[in-house]
Amino acid sequence: MISITDKTLQDLQFTTILDAISSICNTDIGKEKALGITPFRDKETLMEALWQTSEYVSSFQNNNAIPNHGFDPVAHEIKFLAIENSVLEAGSFRKIASLSETVNTLLQFFRKFDDYYPKLNLKASGIELTREIVRKIDEIVDKYGEIKDNASPDLLNIRREMNTVRGKVNQSFGVALTQYAGLGYLDDIKESFVQNRRVLAVLAMYRRKVKGSILGSSKTGSIAYIEPEATLKYSRELSNLEYEEKEEVMRILKQLSNDIRVYLPLIIQYQDFLSDIDVIAAKAKYAVRINAILPHITDEKRLYFREAYHPILFLTNKQKNEPTFPQTIELQQDKRIIVISGPNAGGKTISLKTVGLLQLMLQSGMLIPVHERSETFLFDRILTDIGDNQSIENHLSTYSYRLKNMNYFLRKCNSKTLFLIDEFGTGSDPELGGALAEIFLEEFYHREAFGIITTHYSNLKILANELPHAMNANMLFDEKSLEPMYKLVLGQAGSSFTFEVAQKNGIPFGLINRAKKKIEVGKVRFDKTIATLQKERSKLEKTSNTLKEEEIRAREESQKMQTINSRIQQKLESYQELYDSNQKLIYMGQKIDEMADRYVNNKDKKAIIGEFLKLIEIESSKRKKATVKEQKAREIQQKQIIKEVEVKVEEIRKEKKEKKIKAAQVPEKPKHVLKVGDRVRMLDGRSIGSIDKIEKNKAVVNYGLFTSTVGLDSLEFVEAKK
Repeated sequence: MISITDKTLQDLQFTTILDAISSICNTDIGKEKALGITPFRDKETLMEALWQTSEYVSSFQNNNAIPNHGFDPVAHEIKFLAIENSVLEAGSFRKIASLSETVNTLLQFFRKFDDYYPKLNLKASGIELTREIVRKIDEIVDKYGEIKDNASPDLLNIRREMNTVRGKVNQSFGVALTQYAGLGYLDDIKESFVQNRRVLAVLAMYRRKVKGSILGSSKTGSIAYIEPEATLKYSRELSNLEYEEKEEVMRILKQLSNDIRVYLPLIIQYQDFLSDIDVIAAKAKYAVRINAILPHITDEKRLYFREAYHPILFLTNKQKNEPTFPQTIELQQDKRIIVISGPNAGGKTISLKTVGLLQLMLQSGMLIPVHERSETFLFDRILTDIGDNQSIENHLSTYSYRLKNMNYFLRKCNSKTLFLIDEFGTGSDPELGGALAEIFLEEFYHREAFGIITTHYSNLKILANELPHAMNANMLFDEKSLEPMYKLVLGQAGSSFTFEVAQKNGIPFGLINRAKKKIEVGKVRFDKTIATLQKERSKLEKTSNTLKEEEIRAREESQKMQTINSRIQQKLESYQELYDSNQKLIYMGQKIDEMADRYVNNKDKKAIIGEFLKLIEIESSKRKKATVKEQKAREIQQKQIIKEVEVKVEEIRKEKKEKKIKAAQVPEKPKHVLKVGDRVRMLDGRSIGSIDKIEKNKAVVNYGLFTSTVGLDSLEFVEAKK
C-alpha cells in the first residue's frame, strides 16, 4: 500500500501545487476538494484518476468539448431535506433542478462520446440519470424561482381574485385621487406608499375632510397619508387573499419538499459527481499551463524523466520571461542511486526536488511536465530530507533532527522506496559526519532503495563511483566564467569549485593560497582533478552540440539534394518521352517519304496505297485502345454530374415555390391600436402597466408605483388574464 508522509508533501512544496489547482476550480466544493488531494493508496484508483484527467485535457483539442459543469452548491438544501417535514424555499428548488439538469446533460454527453472519454463515462455510468426531479420542480417553480400560478387549482383561483381586487383597489383609489386633487386637498406628490399600501398625500389642514384611514404622516407633519374609504374594503379583501395565497404556497412547497426528499441520496451523489468533475477540469487546465502529459506507468522498477521541468519554477520563470532548463534523470535497478555534486547555486536541489515533486504529483493523479517518452513506476514511499530542519519545539539542532530523520529512513526504506536527501551528512564535523553519511548510503544501497542525494563530501563521491549500482552526477559549469549552466550530467562527480568561486567573488589571491596550505595536498589535488575533468566534460558537451548542429545541417542539405535529384529525374523522364515521340514521328516520316518516292516511280501504286493504309491502321489501333475507355469514362462521369446538377436545381426551385406559396397563405397579423386603459408592456421588458394618456405618439403608462412616458412604437398590447 502506498504511504507518503506530510513531511514529504511539505518538503516538496506540494501544497503550492494544490493552491494553484484550487484557484482554477469553479465551485467552493471543488476548491475544498482540490486542497485535500493526497497521493492515492492503490494503483487501480490512481490510474483511473490519471486517465480521467488526460481525457479532459484531450477535450481542449477535439471538436467534442465537454459541456459546462458549473453549479450552485446545494449543501444547505441537502441539510434541510435531511430533516423530516422541513420546507425548502422556491429558490432552493430552482438550484436543485439546475444541478439535476447539468448532471443529466453530462451523463448523456459521456454516453454519446464514450469513444473519446471512456474513463469519464465509466465514472458517470455509476450515476442514475432521471428527469423526474426537474419535471416535478418545473411543474411548480418557474425559471426565476417563483411559484407558478397553475401550481395548484386553488392558487390559480386565489391569484385571479387578487388581480381582480387589485384592479378594484386601483380603480377606487383613482376616483378618490381625482376627486381630492380637484378639491386641492393633496400635496404636490399626490400619493405614496405606507405599509405596502397605496395612500393619498393629504395636506395636514384638510385631513379631516378626506374620508379614510390615516396610516402615517411626514416627518414635518405637513402631510397626512390617508387610505381612501372607498379603497379600504378592497384593501382588507386583498390582505385576506394574500394570506390565503401565502398559506397555499406554503402547502405547495411542503408537498414539493416531500416529493423531492425521496431523491436526497441522488442529489448528494449529483453534487459529489459535479465537484469531482470540477477538480478533474482544474487539474487538466493546470496540466495545459505547465505542458504536462501522462507518462507511461511501468511495472518495471525504472524512473526515466526526460526533459523534466519543475512546475513551480517553470510558471514563475514564465511570468518573468526567463528560461527554465529541463533535466533528464534516470534511475533503474542497476543504477538506482545518484550522488549529485558541484558548487552551490548550480541547481542540485532543484534537480532533486523536480524528481520528487513530479513523482508525487503523478501518484496524486496529476499529469506532469516531461517528454512523452518518459516512464516511471509507483513507489510505496517517498522519503525526503531537504533544507534546514531545526526542530525548535523539540529543542533539536539541525544535525540531531537529521539523525532522527535518518533513523526513520532506516526503519522504512526498502526496494520500493524513493529517498531524496539534500546536502547529505552536513551539520556536524565534516569527516565524522561524512563517515556516518557513508554508512547510511551503504545501508540504503543494500536495501535496494532508489534515491538521489546532493553532497560536497568527497568520500560519498568516491563511494558512488565504487558501488556497481550507484553513479555520480554533476551540474555543468562554464569553465571560463564559472557561471552555472543548470544542466545535470550523469556519470561523473562534480567539483565544488571552492577556491575558483572565491577568487571570482573578489577574495584576495594571497588569502586563497594560505587557505590551500591549511588542507591536505591530496584533497586539493583530488578536487583539482575533478574540476579539470568537469571542464573537459563541458568542452566535450559544447563539441557534441556543435557536431549535432552540423549533422542537422548536413541532413537538411541531403534532403535538398534528394529533392533536386528527384526533379532532375522527372525532367529526364519527360525528355525521354519527348525524344521517343520525336523518334517515332521521324520514323513515320521516313516511311511515308519512302512510300511517296515509290508511288511516283513504281507502277504498282495499288500495293503502295495498301501498305500506307495498313501503316495507318496499326497506329490508329494503338491509339484507340488507349483512348476509347477514357472517353467512355469521361462521358459517363459528365452524364452523372449533369443529372446531379439537374436534381439539385429542381429541389431548389421546389423549395422557393413552396416558400412563396406559404408566404402568400399566411395573413399578416393586424397590429392592435393602443388606446387609453389598455394593458401594455415595453417590447424588451416584463413589467405590465396601463395607459393613462396618449399625446403625439407618446403614452403615459401607469405602473402603480410610478408613471412613465414612452413612445407608442416601443409598447406592445397585453391581453388581460381570464
